[in-house]
Amino acid sequence: MTQSPEIRRLFAFDTEFDADGTVVRPGAWTPAKRSYLPAEVEALVAQGRLEAREQALSEVENIRAMALSNIAQAVASAMPTLKAVAQAHREQAADLALAAARTIAGAALDRFPHAPLKAALELLAQEIDASPRLVVRSSGLDDEARGLIERACADSGFTGTVAFRDEPGMAQAAFQLEWADGRADHDPQGSADRVAEALTAALAAEAGHAETLPVDRSMF
Repeated sequence: MTQSPEIRRLFAFDTEFDADGTVVRPGAWTPAKRSYLPAEVEALVAQGRLEAREQALSEVENIRAMALSNIAQAVASAMPTLKAVAQAHREQAADLALAAARTIAGAALDRFPHAPLKAALELLAQEIDASPRLVVRSSGLDDEARGLIERACADSGFTGTVAFRDEPGMAQAAFQLEWADGRADHDPQGSADRVAEALTAALAAEAGHAETLPVDRSMF
């Protein structure tokens, strides 16, 4: 029967002697140690524990790295959906804000229908000051409204003639001002539409240039 190299090596005799029997080169073989002192046993046990702990820590670190990689992949795959949800939330919030603004503005105009016209006269005071005549076109120009507008013109420094043109077809709080070298008009619905268009354009631009949400891996 053929013996394995390990078994053959156990019986190898490689010590060399000279003619007088003196050892020229001692053999490399040493017998296996079959008994240990208690201190040696404790040292071997401690070494085994250390190696087992290092191996366990290495396995834990590998599992942690795999978990972080899986989390990063899951976040990356969910990012388009999160962006779409965030964009939808922004659009819905903007629609709600516009609806609330229209409600508040409508209630304010119901109570003070000629407040925008009065504010316009204050802003245009320097432009209409030298004009001899100012034409005011609006709806609901009763005596009280005309008196209010005339007082606003006087307060802004206008000393010319104020001519009123009642336009029943115009929306509430809408008006047109005409003077010698200029004209100004206001339509609440048109202003609201322009605000909505600007907001829609801003949301679209934000959606097209949305920044990628960073993932801070230090939290894991």
